[in-house]
This record gives sequence, C-alpha cells and structure tokens, in this order.
Amino acid sequence: MNGKIKRALISVTDKSGLETFARALAERSIEIIASGGTATALRAAGIPVVDISDLTGFPECMNGRVKTLHPKIHGGILADRENPEHLRQAEELGVGLIDLIVVNLYRFREAAANPELDERGMVEQIDIGGPTLIRSAAKNYHSVAVVVDPADYEGIIGELDDTGGEITLAKRRSLASRAFHHTAGYDAAISVYFEGLEHPDNFPEEKITLYKKIHSLRYGENPHQRAALYTENPPQGKFGDFIQHQGKELSFNNIQDMWAAFLLSRDLGKNSCAILKHMNPCGAAVCDTPGESFIRARKTDPVSAFGSVVAVNGVADEELAGASTEGFVEVIMARGFTEKALTRLKRKKNLRLIEVPGSEWDRDLGGWVTREAGELLLVQERDAGFPELDKLEYVTPRKPSPDEEKALILAWKIVKHIKSNGIVICDKEGTVGVGAGQMSRVDSCRIAVEKAQLAGMQIENAAAGSDAFFPFPDGVETLVRAGVKSVIQPGGSIRDKEVMEAARKLGITMALTGIRHFRH
Repeated sequence: MNGKIKRALISVTDKSGLETFARALAERSIEIIASGGTATALRAAGIPVVDISDLTGFPECMNGRVKTLHPKIHGGILADRENPEHLRQAEELGVGLIDLIVVNLYRFREAAANPELDERGMVEQIDIGGPTLIRSAAKNYHSVAVVVDPADYEGIIGELDDTGGEITLAKRRSLASRAFHHTAGYDAAISVYFEGLEHPDNFPEEKITLYKKIHSLRYGENPHQRAALYTENPPQGKFGDFIQHQGKELSFNNIQDMWAAFLLSRDLGKNSCAILKHMNPCGAAVCDTPGESFIRARKTDPVSAFGSVVAVNGVADEELAGASTEGFVEVIMARGFTEKALTRLKRKKNLRLIEVPGSEWDRDLGGWVTREAGELLLVQERDAGFPELDKLEYVTPRKPSPDEEKALILAWKIVKHIKSNGIVICDKEGTVGVGAGQMSRVDSCRIAVEKAQLAGMQIENAAAGSDAFFPFPDGVETLVRAGVKSVIQPGGSIRDKEVMEAARKLGITMALTGIRHFRH
C-alpha cells in the first residue's frame, strides 16, 4: 500500500548530509521527529523539528539509554496501514503514524578499535533504541520506509519527487533488506567483541564474520565463473586499503597471487622481492635494494616469471622499474614507488601498480585462517613466524659456513610459502631452483634441480629446504648429486635415522627444525 510520506523520525550518529536531507523533507511538508542530538543539530540549522520526548510525553532518561522505546513511537512505526484494526487502535490510543525512519547507529566498530576504552566504556557504545527502530520499520516495509545510509538520502528525495511524495513498495523492500543487513552487521561486530573477551585464545563456539562487497570482478578463476570482491567488516588489517596507481582492473587470480606474494616478501624482510605465479614462488631474493632483489629473484626462473605478480618489501625504485620492462609482469606491489619509478612503469599502460600501506607490512599477522569445504568451514591459526629457527638441531658432523647458514634460513622461509610437497634450493641471496606441489617429494627435488639447471643457476654448495620430512633418502640423494651441500627439514619420518645416516655418508650438513610448514 503506497501513501504519501507525512511524518519522518530521524535519529542519527553519522550526521553527514543530514541538514540538506532534513531541509528537503521539511520543504516537502514532511513533519520531522528527532531524538536529542539530532534534534539539536536540526534546530540549530533552522529546520522545524518535534522532540521525541514531546511526542511521548516522557523525558529521555538513564543517560539517553531510554528515549525511543515507547508505544507512541513503535506503534506509529509498526501499525499495518492495510489492517483496519491497527489503524483503529492507533487512533484510539493517540498514536500518530510514522512513515519514514532515518537511523544510523552508535559507532561500535570504531569504539572497539580504541585501546583506551575499557569494557564498561564499550558497553555504552551498544545501541539499543536504534536497532529496534530499524527492525520495526524494516519489518513493516509494506507501510514504512527505513533509511540507514546517508548515501541513500539523495535517492529518497528523488523518489518523493518522482512519485508525488510516495516511496514505492519495491524501494521500501530494498531499503528493508539493507536495513536488516545493517543491524546484522552491527550485532556481528558486538558478538565478535564479546568473543574476544570470552575466548581470547580459543575457537569461539559460533563464528560470525561479516563481509561487505567492494565491487564485482570481471570473472573468477575462469571466464565462465562470476566473481566479486568483499572485505571483512570491520577489517582486521589494511591490505584492502591498497592504492592502485594504474593498470587494468585486478582479477580474481591477481588478488590471490598478490596476497601470497605479500606474505612471502613480508617474511623475508625489508628490500626483499617475491615473484609468484599461481600462488607459488618462481623466485625470491633478499639483496641490498629492491631492484637488486627483483633482478636476482627473476634470474631463478625467468620463463615462469612471465605474467607474474611481484611483491617488493620496500619502495620500488628506478632500478626495479628498468629491470621489470624486460618481460611481462601482471602486477608490481610495494610499500611505495619513487616518482621516477612511477614515470617509467606507467609506460606500460596495463601494468597494475599497487601500493600496500606500510602498517600492513609491519603489523602482527596472527589470528585465524579459514577455508571452505562444502558446507564446512575449516578454521586454523595462521602459520606465522619462525620460532623454530632459534633452536635448529644440526644432526650431521659437517656444520655450515656463515653463507651456507644464511642460505639454509632463506630456503626455510621460502619453502613455507610453496605448495606442498615443496622443495627450494637457495644460495645466500635467493632462490636457485623451486619444486612445488608434487605428489612425491623426490619429484619435487628433481624439478627443483632441473629448474635450476635450465636457468643456468649455480647449485654447487647451495642449500635446500623441504617443507616436511623426507620419507626416504632418495630426495636428499637427488639434491646432493646436483651439488647441494646443506639441507634443512622438519624431521619426523619413521625413517629419520636412515635419512640422517645418508646425509652423514654424503658429507653434507643437515638441520632439523622440528616444525613443518605444509601449504595445501
């Protein structure tokens, strides 16, 4: 049932656009009812307003905790205009009908991010009247319109003008849907806060995560799959705040590769570079400058680096810009870009240049990681850091030189980011060969060696890292025959003694971490 909008109730925390919107309502002869702070703001702007307390005959009390929870408010919202008995009761009780509800809520999410607010302070940021108003209006969308986002103000005025003062049922239904999403998200944020108090280090009994759509993507992993990009609401980090300086729209696959490359470069430290393809590193290095690291990383496997995503844990400079023109790169991601680098890189119009905020490179990346399996959700702690490197166990007589130890550590940090079964061969600067995602570990060893040989890389005296134990000595033997002199692995196989004995006989260094880094 459509009808002209005659009365509106406004109670907003976010007052952006409020004066213009309320004035437009008043100019269209719509009576405005408002709560304390909103009423004060409107009155100061010279807009006629009726205080809620004047309407209810009951003052706001308990520091504003109770102001809109009154039958004269909710009766006016919930009365079904198509039900004669509702209308008769409203008239008998002196309840005036309210046709438009404009409400947004206390800033709970922002408050939760304030370390100075204690638990009592957070409780005061929980809005009670606002969600109740929104839900009442949204339930009765056949009769009432509800607006929760200032971005909708202009459209509402346009709708009133187009329809002679009404809001269509289709629009009211759409607004109601958005309103229920709004209150669901608000309750989710409160729930997450209390989960943190009750289960700070444990898995919650129920996991509620809200995501907000950013925009649609051109397609998913393949052109026949539709796709969209969402962000956590509220977000836990700043990765989604990246700045795209130029280039084509980011694809579904680009974003996955960007995150994987970012994590690896982050683990390797300042000035490092990670080059990824299909979420697997095809090269990584840590040199004195980002440009040197890029050149060294690409040297490992320039063929696979074609069409890759590059992450640089530093400011991309002119050296990197110049080197990157020697092949096809999809994305370059960095802490920032020098002006000269940007000028040069922008010559390739389709190259995506992504700046990720410095705070995201440096923050603690703890928390949970999730993955869906049908209707199931797998949740685990993030595999963060390398505490095992503080207690390496060398199980062969031969000990590594300082350069070899550096290569071992680098191989261990990189192999954590390679799809299992993963093998990576390194020197002290970066990758020499990579074998990823094979069903048998010895095949990964062979591929790492073959990749290194094809690229003309020096395997002699290099180090190799394995993301999990060697089930048999054959993998170690394959690496050593190619020239590897040091191997780092978790251990834990029932044949550990056999594998370690083979390493001793071959005269190499073997280090055990006691921790594996599977990445399925």
